[in-house]
Amino acid sequence: MNIKKLLMSSLLMLGFVSASAQEPEVKTVYDFNPHWYVQIQPVGGQYTLGEIDFSDLLSYNVQAAIGYQFHHALGVRLAVNAWQSKGGSRYLLPTLTDYQWKWKYVAPMVDVTLNLSDVICGFNPKRVFNFSIFGGVGANIGFSNDEAYDVKQQLAKTYPLFAEGNPQLSLYWEGTKVRIAGRAGAAADFRLSDRVSAGLEFSANMTNDHYNSKPAGNPDWYFNVNAGVKIALGNTYTTRTITDQPRVVERVVEKVVEKPVYIEKPAEPAVVAAKEPLRRDVFFTINSTTITPAEMQKVEEVVAYLKKYPEAKVSITGYADKGTGNASINARLGKNRAKTVVDTLVQKYGIDASRIVSDSKGDTVQPFAENDKNRVSICIAE
Repeated sequence: MNIKKLLMSSLLMLGFVSASAQEPEVKTVYDFNPHWYVQIQPVGGQYTLGEIDFSDLLSYNVQAAIGYQFHHALGVRLAVNAWQSKGGSRYLLPTLTDYQWKWKYVAPMVDVTLNLSDVICGFNPKRVFNFSIFGGVGANIGFSNDEAYDVKQQLAKTYPLFAEGNPQLSLYWEGTKVRIAGRAGAAADFRLSDRVSAGLEFSANMTNDHYNSKPAGNPDWYFNVNAGVKIALGNTYTTRTITDQPRVVERVVEKVVEKPVYIEKPAEPAVVAAKEPLRRDVFFTINSTTITPAEMQKVEEVVAYLKKYPEAKVSITGYADKGTGNASINARLGKNRAKTVVDTLVQKYGIDASRIVSDSKGDTVQPFAENDKNRVSICIAE
């Protein structure tokens, strides 16, 4: 018997040392907040696909957008891209000659955006670099195409064979033309602060064959590069702290303490256990009244005690930590934390409500010296 007691004492000491060595792990969690944002890109360039030199088909453009980020990775925006596009034709006879023209446009687009950095690495509002892709559909509104008409007239004089219909610019248009357009692209954003980021984006845009006045038998393309800033209209995230309390060893120690009673004095355990009250502290996370799976183990231990001793009753008192919120909020949290445990006992485990007494102290009483442990419902069964 002495050997058994020695082994029990050794196990208890090991459990105590293990529990003392474990420090609570504090984690900071970021919760995404849906928000609106504006995007201003005053610096941009466009290349309209054509057969003359690349530099001759470059022009300036700008873009502005307003968007809504409804998920940390997904959003939608209305973007308006505008300025001018360029077209050109090259003729070899009588000498190599390039003809150029330009026109104005405005292109409103509705885009869906996808943050690939969040998809791959998870939400992190402190990340310095984010890579996104987007795709959209909208309209291209072209106007001021007078230069194309002038080129058409020059070609008719220089090349009389083209005088009838001039097939080189047979799709010439005048006035204002609205055409369906689509685009896809990618963007790189660099975080400057919680609400501001600087970004660079590239897009490939497609519209119908009439856009540059020249027949090609396929859609016309133009490519944009835009740079600017994105400004969030509101908080993009909130933070909360989670403290993981080490309790696994505590449960093992409790079982070791109970076993010697049954082994050494099989006739006494029921009498001894009935006289000693059972206390379980059910901890909650910040601003929460939900019992976590880890804490549900303690509720189940209270249930086992009440079912084993039908005459026993349980007192449940809810608390909130004084370090967060205010007196009104904490009074509500304390009351609801106690109610959550009561409802679980009655509704899930069938404990008679007459055997339960509940109370709430809010933050007026702090049973623990450590602030975060006061997010608790203390259950005492006897």
